[in-house]
Amino acid sequence: MRERSDEELMAEWAAGGLQAFEALYARYRNPLYRYILRLCGNEATANDLYQGSWEKIIKARRRYRPHAPFRAWMYRIAHNHVMDHFRRARPETNLPTERLRDESAGPDERLERSGREARLRAAVDELPAKQRDALLLKLDAGLDLATIADVLGVNRETAKSRIRYAVARLKQQLEEPAG
Repeated sequence: MRERSDEELMAEWAAGGLQAFEALYARYRNPLYRYILRLCGNEATANDLYQGSWEKIIKARRRYRPHAPFRAWMYRIAHNHVMDHFRRARPETNLPTERLRDESAGPDERLERSGREARLRAAVDELPAKQRDALLLKLDAGLDLATIADVLGVNRETAKSRIRYAVARLKQQLEEPAG
């Protein structure tokens, strides 16, 4: 038995099928949350934005049209919701490190890894917002270029350029000696 597509589940859900919603929610619960958490860097804020995103998705379900993939539609709603939050409030840029620790490593190794992670988080935070958004959609959400372009409301080449510039900038920043 083949797995039902997002679009099939969405059509069923829009017609009132609660099991279809549950299947979509289960499919995208973790990836959507990780994407939002990486955008805002704060678990409490991410939880609120995640819930708000699903509320918006639920309210908009009857307006969904399958001309675009469900995943792109869902990430666009979530992305816009997070951007609205950033416009209203000053974003927090400190990412909590406790969820990144590996307690099996020794103290020296954890300290070194912690320093690398902090540099990477700082470098990602310093990216221009448009580059950071495109990069996080690629890395955290696992979206392809066409879907990223759709979520961001730009053409495919613009999305590709933003990711390329973000990666180049990260490489440059991370190759510089820590200081």
